[in-house]
Amino acid sequence: MTVRPLIGSDARAWRDARRRNGAWLTPWDATAPPGADARPSTFRSLVRRLHRQARAGTTYPFAIDVDGRFAGQLTVNNIVRGSAQFASVGYWLDQRYAGRGVMPRAVALVIDHCFTVARLHRIEVAIRPENSNSLRVVEKLGIREVGFAPLFLHIDGAWRDHRIYAVTVEECPEGMLRRLDSHESHE
Repeated sequence: MTVRPLIGSDARAWRDARRRNGAWLTPWDATAPPGADARPSTFRSLVRRLHRQARAGTTYPFAIDVDGRFAGQLTVNNIVRGSAQFASVGYWLDQRYAGRGVMPRAVALVIDHCFTVARLHRIEVAIRPENSNSLRVVEKLGIREVGFAPLFLHIDGAWRDHRIYAVTVEECPEGMLRRLDSHESHE
C-alpha cells in the first residue's frame, strides 16, 4: 500500500472506483448545500481545484494505491497555520479493499507526513456516528474523541451530525505508523 499525490492521470481509475462503489460511498459523500457553489463536476476540475488549494497550502490531496492499483483518496484539508497549525482529514476507499487495514495505514502515513514534513500540530477527523468503518479507523489508530458537532457537514444531501476525533504531535512522538504497528502487534 502506498500513498502519493493525486494526479490527473488517476482520472479513469478514480471514476471507475467511484462508479463501482456509488451505493457504498453515497451515504458518506460530502455534498454542496443549497445555495453553495457546486462541487467540481469532473475529475479534471476536482484535481485542478485541489492542486490550486495545495499550492496555497490549504489542502494536500493523496491517492491510495494497493498493489499498484488505485484504491481510494485521502485529503488533508482546512489547513490552518498561525497559532493553530491544524488540519482535517477526509477519505474514501474502494469497497474491495475494505477490511484489510488499508485505510488505517494510509491515515497513519498521512498524519506522520503532516506532523513531520508539514509541521502541523493537530489533525482532526470528523465521522458520522453511524459510519462504523470510519469509526474503526480512528479506533485502530488510537485517536481520541474530542467532541460532537451537530449538523456539522453537508453529507448525502443533508446537514449531518459528526463525532470529532483529534490527535496532536505530542500524543504520538514515535509517529502514528509506529503507533498503529504497535497496536496491531498486540491484537
